[in-house]
Amino acid sequence: MTHSRPTNTSLSELHLTGIPGLQHLHHWISIPFCIMYLVTLAGNSTLLCVIRADPSLHLPMFLFLSMLAIIDLVMSTSITPKMLGIFWFHSTGISLDACLTQMYFLYAFSVMESGVLVAMAFDRYIAICNPLRYLSILTSPMVAAIGLAALLRAVVFTSPLTFQICRLPLCSPAVVDHSYCEHMAVLKLACRNAAFSYTYSLSIATFVGTFDSLLIALSYLLILRTVLRISSPQACKKAFSTCSSHLCIMALFYVPGLLSMYIERYHQELPRHIQVLLADLYLLIPPAFNPLIYGIRTKQIRDGARRVISWRRPRAGGIGPGL
Repeated sequence: MTHSRPTNTSLSELHLTGIPGLQHLHHWISIPFCIMYLVTLAGNSTLLCVIRADPSLHLPMFLFLSMLAIIDLVMSTSITPKMLGIFWFHSTGISLDACLTQMYFLYAFSVMESGVLVAMAFDRYIAICNPLRYLSILTSPMVAAIGLAALLRAVVFTSPLTFQICRLPLCSPAVVDHSYCEHMAVLKLACRNAAFSYTYSLSIATFVGTFDSLLIALSYLLILRTVLRISSPQACKKAFSTCSSHLCIMALFYVPGLLSMYIERYHQELPRHIQVLLADLYLLIPPAFNPLIYGIRTKQIRDGARRVISWRRPRAGGIGPGL
């Protein structure tokens, strides 16, 4: 595509196309997207409230789960309201500053989520393979340090992405063929060679996705080996069920995310709507399912929810204490 009017000042506003080629279906596509966002808000908010209200859940496992819930809420909220605005009201315009802010939050919290998933896998490994030392290893300062390390890694890896976009002159037409400010889609507006930015983006995504998923897989393999050695067939079946559901939801986060970036860069012949849908779904599905897989299916969370509900239920025969 030939660009005209090269400048990095006149493009104060960009336009997102939503899902290219499927604009006539935007209203229908918005229904599952909206449902997933509402489920994300309800599930993660409920999880945070239950963990905060029940002191018995103030353990490393649930502190990591709280981090994951906060990350999912921020990550989903950074893109979904704007997507729905495009689908429902054709509100395609987004200022360059808002686009860069969305991009930064999206990728920083994606890297943070990956780090927290590794921490959760490590937590389960210690709890199952070395239970007597669980609380002595995962102390409160250690949990805080792990969370801070995940945050710092995200800032260090993500900041150059936004900085590079800020320094690149962008050209008209200011149309981003995507439903959010995806880094590589925005890079296509660059008036000069952006090869370094493409390479950096793919390198970081590949490193984080591959390294973290290998650590997670290793943790679960060690967990399964321990369970097979010491547990009954019923316990083994439960462990396989839990591990497989965890690994499936993690695969939904890592595999489509990496695929969408490589397809965006190297396989332009693929239908554009498939590329965009793949990039959308890897950011929408895991945040909606994480509270179910890691929370509701966990007995301690269910018990904690019952306790919180029973504490807040008014006593029979009166409006409140002393009445």
